[in-house]
Amino acid sequence: MIVGIKDAAKLIVISVIACCAVLVCTMFLNFYLDIRSIENLLASDQALLYYQAQVSTAKVVCLVSGGCLLITTIVTLIFYIGYYIDAHKKELGILKALGYSSFHVAKHFWVFGTSIFLGTAAGFAGAFLLMPEFYRLQNKDHILPEIAIRFHPALLMYLVALPTAFFALLSIFYALLKLRQPVLPLLKMSPARHATAKWALVFFIAFASFCFSSMTQMSAGMDELSSAMMGAMILVIGLILACTTLFLAVTTVVRGNTKTIALMRVFGYTRKECHRALLGGYRPVAFAGFALGTVYQYALLRLMVDLVFADFPGLPAYEFDIPVMLLSLAAFLLFYELMMHFAAEKIKRVPLGEIMME
Repeated sequence: MIVGIKDAAKLIVISVIACCAVLVCTMFLNFYLDIRSIENLLASDQALLYYQAQVSTAKVVCLVSGGCLLITTIVTLIFYIGYYIDAHKKELGILKALGYSSFHVAKHFWVFGTSIFLGTAAGFAGAFLLMPEFYRLQNKDHILPEIAIRFHPALLMYLVALPTAFFALLSIFYALLKLRQPVLPLLKMSPARHATAKWALVFFIAFASFCFSSMTQMSAGMDELSSAMMGAMILVIGLILACTTLFLAVTTVVRGNTKTIALMRVFGYTRKECHRALLGGYRPVAFAGFALGTVYQYALLRLMVDLVFADFPGLPAYEFDIPVMLLSLAAFLLFYELMMHFAAEKIKRVPLGEIMME
């Protein structure tokens, strides 16, 4: 087999993103489907108003969070496939030289879809573990009648089965596009691909910063606007996404520049200078991502408060919280510098002798 399960197992970042997306979407969509069954039981205007607000919340959360994470998953998967093909160009070129067609080679890339299955299945199962408490908190004031948790097979199909099939086919299709070229270019490294990889890394670093900023600040306001559970869930998801995505970016930069690092160290550059040359230029991208996340979380919460729950009495007004933003920024600076220290240690461990012998 050209691509094995071990190769797919390295896509832990994709599994994490898929898990977070399906976890959120399953909870809110299942609640949306279950709450619709009690619409005819609503006896007061307040209950009807609260019902409509909950329905709108489920739609907005799934559309915004699910859509954002779907786009991120697609970009990450395409990046991984391109990176894998670059790392195995010689082997793939030899297979094509031996007469194997591009489709014969590309069809083995379906295994990358298993990372989606693992993530979506874990998110779907995790959602049902959290649902009893989630349902209780969504109706903690007992404005609505009792809402029973029901299992909806359609959600299993739409959130687990179909995404797995879609991403498996996407993997095959993208690999086929990358492999439909003469044998000779496959045996050489393409500079154009390096440029594409750099843009992908810019995206990952910005996205990691965006997740950290938006989720940490958003979670701080959930205690008043929703519940402590929702705040904790948002915080954990944001930190997991930020850590895994930034880890992917940093390790890819170091791994993809081992020869450059080795040559720089041979010519007398220190580890700090190598680190600054490779990763120093990404710091403005990280701060731009943090700023965008700050604007995003404020706009989203204002949308929820001013539009979705505008007619519901007793909900506190949401204002931009400067102390929370400054605390989040301080935590982000610590988090980012720790990851950069990790990258510096990776640079330190680049084996000079082994690389120079290639």
